[in-house]
Amino acid sequence: MQAPSVGGVRLPKGGGETIRLPRGASLTDFAEKIDANPASLVQVLFHLGEMVTATQSVSDEVLELLGSEMNYNVQVVSPEEEDRELLETFDITYGEDEGGEEDLQVRPPVVTVMGHVDHGKTRLLDTIRKTRVHEREAGGITQHIGAYQVETELDGNERLITFIDTPGHEAFTAMRARGANSTDIAVIVVAADDGVMPQTVEAINHAQAAKAPIVVAVNKIDKEGANPDKIRQQLTEYNLVAEEYGGDTMFVDISARENINIDGLLEAILLTADATLDLRANPDMPAQGVAIEAHLDRGRGPVATVLVQRGTLRVGDSVVAGDAYGRVRRMVDEYNEDVTEALPSRPVQVIGFTSVPGAGDTFLVVEEDRVARQIAERRQARIRNAQNAAKRKRVSLEDLDSALKETNSLNLIIKGDNSGTVEALEASLMQLDVGEEVELNVVHRGVGGVTESDIDLATASDAIVLGFNVRAEGKATERANREGVDVRYYTVIYQAIDEIEQALKGMLKPEYEEVELGRAEVREVFKSSKFGTIAGCLVQSGEIRRNAKARLLRDNVVVAENLPVSSLRRFKDDVVEVREGYECGLTLGSYSDIKVDDIIETYEQREKPRV
Repeated sequence: MQAPSVGGVRLPKGGGETIRLPRGASLTDFAEKIDANPASLVQVLFHLGEMVTATQSVSDEVLELLGSEMNYNVQVVSPEEEDRELLETFDITYGEDEGGEEDLQVRPPVVTVMGHVDHGKTRLLDTIRKTRVHEREAGGITQHIGAYQVETELDGNERLITFIDTPGHEAFTAMRARGANSTDIAVIVVAADDGVMPQTVEAINHAQAAKAPIVVAVNKIDKEGANPDKIRQQLTEYNLVAEEYGGDTMFVDISARENINIDGLLEAILLTADATLDLRANPDMPAQGVAIEAHLDRGRGPVATVLVQRGTLRVGDSVVAGDAYGRVRRMVDEYNEDVTEALPSRPVQVIGFTSVPGAGDTFLVVEEDRVARQIAERRQARIRNAQNAAKRKRVSLEDLDSALKETNSLNLIIKGDNSGTVEALEASLMQLDVGEEVELNVVHRGVGGVTESDIDLATASDAIVLGFNVRAEGKATERANREGVDVRYYTVIYQAIDEIEQALKGMLKPEYEEVELGRAEVREVFKSSKFGTIAGCLVQSGEIRRNAKARLLRDNVVVAENLPVSSLRRFKDDVVEVREGYECGLTLGSYSDIKVDDIIETYEQREKPRV
């Protein structure tokens, strides 16, 4: 039956049927569902005041508007539902244990440590693992998620616990939420001398939303002014009532620095797990789980930290995680030792992906590489369409004139050392509220060093490049200087957020500008009992000055920041500076982790008035 014409266009008239379309579908996709000409749908929308091309991704509202006009019930399929349908076409079920009750075996609990910044989360994990992670982190803030497995004892039995270390700064809300969603038990760390803070509440909300049992670790009880009882009283406002007050939440008083009662915390975690959770999984099935973190390693390629939730992951398996796929070429544990298989609740680093998965992406093992590639490609297409639909601004005939007028916008290209950080930084920047006059637009984001293609894109789109814990590769710096592209480097996320917010609001005050003095390549490394580690260098550009600040780069990634050039020599003579083309020997204070082929970049801060 023909529909009444809309603007002279006659179309098939629906009878109230339901049309299922993926988010970001085009008019061509709609036309295929109802056996119509896409050009006709373009005309219909034009007469309804919407200007859209046939192949352009359109928003949910436009699809629903068109459906109601033609008497179709348009149902936009959520990404999760679409993904489930996609896996069903390959006869894969995600999130279910294959087999019966007899196939399930006990697995270790997965614990997420959360809480306010500087309340001692990383120090606690550091004490548990007997490593020194926190001292290597910029600003003392954990910048990515890490996963570790530790052994402990309960009632004479050896037990394993898997810990996920989520970042403490508010910018990592999305990453921290994912940590809570992939966990069994949440440990909320609260400093006994500081009390409940905003991010403490945020962490509690994440854990409660994920329906994860909570154990509260009251840290820093050895400090002056510590008041554990006050913490217990404060947390009753958030439905966390201590057992000694008649509640069901275990509170454990600890000191991570002094290693006080850490065993009591581990025991509380296991007791809570045994009392409230049925932690079993089937190890005899293809592995499924979640990618906690991923980054691009110059020597190993894309590396993903994955947490196996069910099944067993083995070297040689074909895997797909989000829109990335590959074959497991190698797996290593948190101590960088090779493992051949990973059982449920085991975190491992997987090497063999063809691209970098997103933090929080689900991963699963499939029968063969071909299936993994097909699933990844369909997911890529879906994500691309959804992003295009989200970016598209609805332009109607009435506001066409104003849309054509120039708008103030700040274009950004974000590059970082891993996918979770890039995602968190982008999410935080997009949430900045600076009014309607100014617009923030992220034209590209990626993992790895700043490349020449990034500079080309920045030149074409008039964008600023933000490098987070990465530096420019090869000739990218030279091209950026030649093209006048502003490339800014950061190691602590809130500094980037604050500066972009100030730029958007036009409230930038005079600041200190970093001026590069010189770069030197490490050719030899000498150990001296008197001077420590001496780097034998060739100055590649500029000059190296004694007492200047320096940073150490390894594969374009910042390894150490804010180091002093404490001594500088040419042969046996102390010198003040060494220019380009000459060799020298230098020390970076007490810093000793220097390797051949590292780059030492020296700089100084000069005051620069804002324009």
